[in-house]
Amino acid sequence: MIRILVIAACLVVVFAGIKVSAPLLAPFLLAVFLAIILSPPIVLLERAGLPLAAAFSVVILGLGVLGVLGGTVLRTAIDQFIVNLPSYEANLRVQLGQLEELLKGWGVSGPGEFVNETLNLQFAMSYAGTIARALSGMLGQTFIILLLTAFMLFEANGLHRKVRAIPDVSPEYLDTLEANLRGVRRYVSLKAVMSFLTGALVVIWLYALGIDNALFMGILAFFLNFVPSIGSIIAAVPGVLLGFILLGPIPAVITAIGYVVINVGVSNVIEPRFMGDRLGLSALVVLLSLFFWGWLLGPIGMLLSVPLTMVVKGAMESSPAARPAAIMLGPPPPKGPDDS
Repeated sequence: MIRILVIAACLVVVFAGIKVSAPLLAPFLLAVFLAIILSPPIVLLERAGLPLAAAFSVVILGLGVLGVLGGTVLRTAIDQFIVNLPSYEANLRVQLGQLEELLKGWGVSGPGEFVNETLNLQFAMSYAGTIARALSGMLGQTFIILLLTAFMLFEANGLHRKVRAIPDVSPEYLDTLEANLRGVRRYVSLKAVMSFLTGALVVIWLYALGIDNALFMGILAFFLNFVPSIGSIIAAVPGVLLGFILLGPIPAVITAIGYVVINVGVSNVIEPRFMGDRLGLSALVVLLSLFFWGWLLGPIGMLLSVPLTMVVKGAMESSPAARPAAIMLGPPPPKGPDDS
């Protein structure tokens, strides 16, 4: 019992330290996962015949170009959206007034009084604006993240030999560590591809419907697709709201249907069951990790909640004392002949 209390106290101290240092720790963790994703291309370029320095330079140069271009596009889209927020709020009130008149004509009490007394329209529209400003703030850390990633990639070449040189480290532990890193790399890489596909389809759909800021909504869908379970729902709210503001209720419903088709198609057809068993995590753990890492590290913690939980679970699997907890984090094992 005393041992459990000591462990719990230590965890509280650790979590408190992480919470306080989150502004510094979150960009560092993001750089770590970027380095994990970018290390295989360096190895492939080396195998293709390029010297290590040349392969490293090519990957870092490509990362820098993508970072500058992506940051410029994101900054432009965010600034345009923020500038348009006041007009969107005014249009929202107009659309709600027209909807109220339409419902009154059908003998239904209009939503105007309820909206004015219960809902805060300024909050409803500033919801997407708050996300936009949060993304804008993250852009200020882009240079630091890219710099950390570059140094981590430079050190990664000798990291494997350093770990192997540590005394009293069992081969089984190293094998488990490497397997977990491969799983994290696979997840983050595939999730990035699926998120890009989701964002591109959202841009095409909104542009076809004639909705403003389609690019920003696509970028929003890309980032929030990393957030498990609720990210796609959150990303759809501003897009559907814009459809209602600019075009009316029926186009808003069509916009919502498009979001549903895109997210269900990507998540349940192209990426079937990826967030559950193939990760080695139960669906409940995936959801709980979202809230835990989001509380601990903020928005970046929500984006990295699944890979961070995979790393924690891998560390538990390598320790006999913590292995039962790792089993509880995973999906249920297949039913045996004795199971009813």
